[in-house]
Amino acid sequence: MTQKIEREVTIINKLGLHARAATKLAMLANAFDANVTIVQGSKKASAGSVLGLLMLETGMGKTIKLVAEGAEAEAALDAICELVNARFDEAT
Repeated sequence: MTQKIEREVTIINKLGLHARAATKLAMLANAFDANVTIVQGSKKASAGSVLGLLMLETGMGKTIKLVAEGAEAEAALDAICELVNARFDEAT
C-alpha cells in the first residue's frame, strides 16, 4: 500500500538551498523508495533533481512543503527534515 504524507520545514541555513545543499538533499531523497516533491509557493520540484531544487530559489527563512509518496515516504521525510534542520551540515 502506498502512503502519501506531507510536512513543512523552514530553511534555516544561511545560504538557503544552494548547489551543495541541493545536491545533498537530492542524493538523500534518491536513497529511498519514495517520490518526494518540494513545494514552495506556486513552484514545485522533485527532491531528487538538483536542477529542479535550484529553480525553487529557496532562501533562508522560507518554508517549504515536502510531499512524499511510496513505501518509504515517512522515512524519507524524516531524513530530509533532519538534514534541513541540521542546516545541511553547514557551519552556520
